[in-house]
Amino acid sequence: MKKKIIVFFLTSLLILTCFCACKKDDGNMKKITLNEVAHSIFYAPQYVAMELGYFEEEGIKLVLETGFGADKTMTALLSGNADIGFMGSESSIYAYLEGADDYAINFAGLTQRAGNFLVSRVPIDNFTWDMVKDKKVLGGREGGMPQMILEYILKKNNIDPDTDLNIDQNVDFGLTAGAFTGDTSYDFTVEFEPGATSLEKEGIGYVVASLGVDSGYVPYTAYCAKKSYIEKNPETIKSFIRAIQKGLDYVNTHSSADIAKVIAPQFNDTDLDTITTIVERYKAQDSWKKDTVFDEDSFFLLTDILKEAGQIDTDVPYEKLVITP
Repeated sequence: MKKKIIVFFLTSLLILTCFCACKKDDGNMKKITLNEVAHSIFYAPQYVAMELGYFEEEGIKLVLETGFGADKTMTALLSGNADIGFMGSESSIYAYLEGADDYAINFAGLTQRAGNFLVSRVPIDNFTWDMVKDKKVLGGREGGMPQMILEYILKKNNIDPDTDLNIDQNVDFGLTAGAFTGDTSYDFTVEFEPGATSLEKEGIGYVVASLGVDSGYVPYTAYCAKKSYIEKNPETIKSFIRAIQKGLDYVNTHSSADIAKVIAPQFNDTDLDTITTIVERYKAQDSWKKDTVFDEDSFFLLTDILKEAGQIDTDVPYEKLVITP
């Protein structure tokens, strides 16, 4: 009896010690609010880092919010409602050129191709881009990466975005699949995942082209924070980068099935087979960077795309808008 009491006491003490240690560790964690432009399987490395505890390993308690558009994510960042923003880096360029004193600085890249697809109302074998001429296309917000990449591809194929087709840019980000479903006047829509695959599964649309493949390698999405935040929290930024790098390492060394199983809790409304299919689609086209470095050549490719789209007409300093801690 005495032996049982001693065992019970030691077991209780061990549980209490572990509980206190966990509470202590949690109290030492650095809370970071991350606002992402969209919640998409396209950003699988980030969700791998979340689900496998890479942020916790780096002492970060991550709070994830979704902005549903780069403009909204940048607003959250500049207003102080988010510590880190994840979106197309064009938004940081716009903010800088608008004269923001405490502007956003990019410190880590994630994707190296566009993550959206052209979905047709009807099946098309051997699609070529001249097939969009004289058609109605549901595009993206003016000045946003999805729309600019679409225009970039059209111009590469000698198609004038303003005169050779009708591009509707009035539907909010994240609502395009629903708009395409409800309005049969659209011949094509530009969709991220899981929207593109969902339209296919419902028999409403058919993926006919990858904007990521047809545009080539572009610095599509990156992490940024306000200048003041980076100056005050340099070690936190480095810890965040290490967590993301672990996520990139995982997706670049594991199968699509493995990745899908890890990130599945992030997409409860999507079945595992669909997640796996989408992951493979992104993996096959080399969507994810090998490292987080946002190099100078990528930055100037981005500014060239912005100039070609008529969004900026001046050079932008790489050394002010990008750091590599």
